[in-house]
Amino acid sequence: MTAVFGVLTVFFILAFLVIDGIPIFATVSPVEFLFGTTWNPTGAIPAYGTLPLWIGTVLVTIGAMVIAAPLGIACAIVIAELASPRLKAVFKPATELLAGIPSVVYGFFGLIVLTDFIRVNFDIPTGETWLAGSVLLGIMALPTIISVSEDAISAVPKEYREGSLALGTTRWQTISQVIVPSALSGITAALILGIGRAVGETMAVLMVTGNAAIIPDPIYNVLSPIRTLTGTLGIEMGETAIGSAHYHALFGVALLLLLITLAVNLSATVILGHIHAKQTGSGKGPGRLSALLARYQQNLKIAAVAFILLLVAFFVSPLVALVFALIGAALWYIPSHIQPRHQQNIAFSLLYVAIAVVLAALAIILGYIVINGLPAINWEFLTTAPRALGREGGIFPAIIGTLYLVTGAIAIALPIGVGAAIYLIEYTRENILTKLIRTGVDLLNGTPSIVFGLFGFSFLVLYLNLGISLIAGQITLALMVLPTVIRTTEEALRSVPTSFREGSLALGATQWQTISRVVIPPAIPGIITGAILSIGRAAGETAPIMFTAVVFSSRYLPSSLSDPVMALPYHLYILATNVPGAETNQYGTALVLITMVVGIYLVAIAVRTHYQKSIRW
Repeated sequence: MTAVFGVLTVFFILAFLVIDGIPIFATVSPVEFLFGTTWNPTGAIPAYGTLPLWIGTVLVTIGAMVIAAPLGIACAIVIAELASPRLKAVFKPATELLAGIPSVVYGFFGLIVLTDFIRVNFDIPTGETWLAGSVLLGIMALPTIISVSEDAISAVPKEYREGSLALGTTRWQTISQVIVPSALSGITAALILGIGRAVGETMAVLMVTGNAAIIPDPIYNVLSPIRTLTGTLGIEMGETAIGSAHYHALFGVALLLLLITLAVNLSATVILGHIHAKQTGSGKGPGRLSALLARYQQNLKIAAVAFILLLVAFFVSPLVALVFALIGAALWYIPSHIQPRHQQNIAFSLLYVAIAVVLAALAIILGYIVINGLPAINWEFLTTAPRALGREGGIFPAIIGTLYLVTGAIAIALPIGVGAAIYLIEYTRENILTKLIRTGVDLLNGTPSIVFGLFGFSFLVLYLNLGISLIAGQITLALMVLPTVIRTTEEALRSVPTSFREGSLALGATQWQTISRVVIPPAIPGIITGAILSIGRAAGETAPIMFTAVVFSSRYLPSSLSDPVMALPYHLYILATNVPGAETNQYGTALVLITMVVGIYLVAIAVRTHYQKSIRW
């Protein structure tokens, strides 16, 4: 039953969003909705053109990936190939902690520090710009890219390394010409997941990009304010009349986000399929066209790089394109003019510089919050309710409310997600139905959190008449983390050797005995990983609960599941953006939120490490 519920939930949410989004096209044509240059739903003549919104989303994502892709892959190489066990024990948890910082804390840091830095150094009226959004999103995408890329690189068979080194190559030649190409599918998946992370972020971009629904002029002006699709949903949903054209237009924006996510996921599926076929040799042999292309492979690579540079120059900045061109020229020049040993020294130095930059970013963000937040931490702050709009008093109701939301969400999502994964892996064969189910889960997994908030508001709060309540927030968060639980549990179950199952069944065990006593125990570290990601995401999310569960200030704890609650992420967002004079409590709230989420991550990582050490096969 849990598996069926988990799978049906995926398609139910997608169908519900489509039903509420389609009516906008009775007011405005799809062409005008997609390519209209004005978004002004509350004007005397309402305009619903989303072109500035999705261009803003694309631009801020491109900028984020320009930062995150090289840094993330470099860090993954260091962790997987270069770092000693002692250094790896430091680097890997440190990069994972970046994922533990809630998005609203990134947004708060960006609003207070990054935007001011940009304003002062570029001498512009405001630092809330496309550049600020890209820098923050680049940092936020790093943990995903590093983690998935590192897993892919570590999964390359040891024999590949040994064989390459036995032929007299240097370690860098082995890494760059053998290991990284072999891990290309996983690295590609990491970059795609990073793109999905950037596209779906709401709170950070909402707080630092200026939220002006305009197209930068010129298009590569990184100092221009922009507005993203997710930011539009976060700003406008709470002020929209139910059932109005504006209301349906916002669901149309949510649909557009889903279409972008679908395009990314389908592209990833095609790319990974081709790469897998090439690596395993399962693809068809080279035809005449392939043979012809092989003759001009080097020229094609140069042409592809030139084309990418032209795109970057057009969409981002000529300066960025020039930097890429110089890097490309250096990469072309170095192999043919510098000895392999010197190449290795240069490459390893750059790789360690990359991980130093990432660790420095983590240290700066955490250090700034800790230094400024500690003066606010005292017994009164932790145990009393807020006063004077949060300028005075404490955050006790917000702490308890956050714990209530997370506990309820995980209690709902974990059994359903694990059950669905067991059903998909152990009880079904790979067929069209399971492929469709997994595609749906992948699509939902990449769905921006604000879309879940939109669904929760429309369906749970209004249609089911649950109101703004604890239970509505718990269900919304549970649905949001459900795909993560399903997919991570699937991967954990797949990692258990088939011989374990065959041996158990050969000894007369039933299928359920085999699953519960043979398959699940060694998969526990992977399942715990899914729980880690889910707990951290649920505890730090603001967008899904903005319209479903929270109030800004309350002197009392919820007495039932139907009561609204305070939550630390939302409390910090309101303090930072709407309450002047609350600087001390802003930093204190941010510090408590980080401590709570990072503490959960550290405990879960310790449990996962314990299980990994105790399992051998």
